[in-house]
Amino acid sequence: MQQISIALPDGYRSSDVLAFHGRDAEGVAEQVTATRIRKGVVLDGVPVALDIALAPAAARIGIEADAELTPRARSLLDDALLNILGLRIDPAPFLKTAENDPLMGGAVRRNAGLRIVQSATIFEALTWAIIGQQINLTFAIALRRTFILQAGRQHSSGLWCYPEADEVARLSVEDLTTRKFSRSKAETLLRLAQLVDAGSLSLERTADIEATSAALLAVKGIGPWTVNYALLRGYGYPDCSLHGDVAIRAALQRLLGEEAKPDMARTEALLANYKPHRTMAAAHLWATLT
Repeated sequence: MQQISIALPDGYRSSDVLAFHGRDAEGVAEQVTATRIRKGVVLDGVPVALDIALAPAAARIGIEADAELTPRARSLLDDALLNILGLRIDPAPFLKTAENDPLMGGAVRRNAGLRIVQSATIFEALTWAIIGQQINLTFAIALRRTFILQAGRQHSSGLWCYPEADEVARLSVEDLTTRKFSRSKAETLLRLAQLVDAGSLSLERTADIEATSAALLAVKGIGPWTVNYALLRGYGYPDCSLHGDVAIRAALQRLLGEEAKPDMARTEALLANYKPHRTMAAAHLWATLT
């Protein structure tokens, strides 16, 4: 097993990271305790088990791969660790900008250590967003578990690994609908996986946010909410304007002290005040509702 260490910044809130990855108490691809995350991922075809121990100043990570990692797999691994630990977006520039802001300053100061924790891969974030469309969280978590057991692979340690696109593309619609997926949800998941597997849809971070959004919205079954979630929890773009999100509008209503939610146009204008840090602004707005 390879061992590495990643330094964690001052004020790092490991509780946020543990809560995000520990949403499923019966997790088959994640096992979370008070100080540790075990996470299974497939990276360029190789099942990998990550054992992440969180200490105040560093994350100590054991990496156990079932085969030698290719250069691409190692690049994906570095990417996944940034995502899992919430280290992709530095919150400091937003804090400096917004801590004395008349609208959000109080909320920002109360949550000064807030970070955006992400799914290990963009594909994981996208498929999770599709799974969670228009259903409650408990049911979505159960479907996600079923999805992993159907399409994923088991690491030699016994931990299941979240699948890559080619593994999902091999499923049929019936494989999912017989396990409580709606037909439309099953078709969208398979359509996405097949496009990615064929190379028709790239999930790289090299494109700008507008091009990425347009490419995802062109996939039948993927709408603005799913795209916004993927931009935040998958791609990690630092300047996402989530003005279409109902929760963002509800949070602004509360901060504004008004009787109705601001409409999308006004919400977009309010969020524009926090460019180029609108993703962190969204995270802080969500935090006011919890």
